[in-house]
Amino acid sequence: MGTKFRAIWVTLFLSLLLSPTVFSSPKDGLVRIGLKKKKLDQINRLSGQINPNEGEAMQAPIKKYHLHGNLGDSDTDIVSLKNYMDAQYFGEIGIGSPSQTFTVIFDTGSSNLWVPSTKCYFSVACYFHSKYKSSQSTTYNKNGTSAAIQYGTGAISGFFSQDSVKVGDLVVKNQDFIEATKEASITFLAAKFDGILGLGFQEISVGKAVPVWYNMVNQGLVNEPVFSFWLNRDTEGEEGGELVFGGVVSDHFKGEHTYVPVTQKGYWQFEMADVLIDGETTGYCSDGCKAIADSGTSLLAGPTTVITQINHAIGASGVISQECKTMVEQYGKTILEMLVAQTQPQQICSQVGLCTFDGTRGVSMGIESVVDTSSDGLHDTMCTACEMAVVWMQNKLRKNQTEDQILNYVNQLCDRLPSPNGESAVDCGSLSSMPNVSFSIGGKVFDLAPDQYVLKVGEGVAAQCISGFTALDVSPPRGPLWILGDIFMGRYHTVFDYGNSQVGFAEAA
Repeated sequence: MGTKFRAIWVTLFLSLLLSPTVFSSPKDGLVRIGLKKKKLDQINRLSGQINPNEGEAMQAPIKKYHLHGNLGDSDTDIVSLKNYMDAQYFGEIGIGSPSQTFTVIFDTGSSNLWVPSTKCYFSVACYFHSKYKSSQSTTYNKNGTSAAIQYGTGAISGFFSQDSVKVGDLVVKNQDFIEATKEASITFLAAKFDGILGLGFQEISVGKAVPVWYNMVNQGLVNEPVFSFWLNRDTEGEEGGELVFGGVVSDHFKGEHTYVPVTQKGYWQFEMADVLIDGETTGYCSDGCKAIADSGTSLLAGPTTVITQINHAIGASGVISQECKTMVEQYGKTILEMLVAQTQPQQICSQVGLCTFDGTRGVSMGIESVVDTSSDGLHDTMCTACEMAVVWMQNKLRKNQTEDQILNYVNQLCDRLPSPNGESAVDCGSLSSMPNVSFSIGGKVFDLAPDQYVLKVGEGVAAQCISGFTALDVSPPRGPLWILGDIFMGRYHTVFDYGNSQVGFAEAA
């Protein structure tokens, strides 16, 4: 869904842009992907909002295009998006009759619509954002069922209501949404948005509410059960981006889209074959990797093991982990010898006594619960460091490197472990020497160049840069999981094909 960089936490940097990450579980609607609570704070999403004082220039105009894409010709409404420093994209919707305007993030990583309510009396954040007034809408229908969503840096709670929702020229009737009566975090006070409109699957919808997108399709408002994103990465561009409901606009991409099937509904999840640095595999996705396309995430998140490799390759600086270096000093040679002896990699860390789990089963009669293990500071860190070292060493052994070379490399990676909040800083003057980072999806390699995966704020000597790669560890069976956010979707035009249950990527134009 922050990082420390020169004493600046990213919830404050970029003008306090960070929004909370919505991780909603299909079971309880509270913690998406089942992350441990302390892990939720590792990823926060940069977000921006239309300033109420910015007037006409901030409105989200609607256009009509006659499409000539590979999904057929149709008249389709397009919602213009505002680009805030390449950090977040958002637009306007209306709720009620007459329409009440709200600024929302169109989020493919969640499935509920929520906005602040006039009944939000005790949360300061509500006083700084537009609030829904049910008494002023002739199409309002009372529901009243309570609802709550837990975020990485706070929570919202309230109750369900029903009303008409206007998205562009499309009016969705009888839409269930949440009136937020409590926004429990300073994050929401600083947030540059009123609410969130989820575009994920109903499987992760809190209260099993039918998502706005489902109702667009069910009510026959779109000709094709498809929506697509074009995110302009030029912050000076006249248009920040466009969200197309019902098809694609061919002017927004080059060539053909590469489509991959959705493998698990909830998020727009698919299989990814490999992650490469400067054309060389990281050795992590030999059995495939799970990934989601998430328009509500600014950065690109992945397992700490690989993110550390990437950040090392691009020269990003995180927090030195003494526990990691201590583990290498004490157990590095033993781990390497066991790998050479072809010991099963998933069992090594338990056999040397650093983990109580061998990758398939608990190996101790007194094994802690998941909750207890997650809070077991040093032991948990040493186990994690060991598991990462096994992967790093395996990758180097394949290249027939010496023991000294491998141990030196692992020690360097310990130095590159991300900060406690997941992100790492980079030298703005080194972009030209950084490698490409690539992702193999659907048989095609999708490259990201340094200027595409680094967020830069400011100019000249005052410029600050942050690696677009942030660490996020999602436990099996849901994870490990890669989250391809705006950094990826800005480079590649993305089609969410609901009708055929697939996601498509093509070079953005």
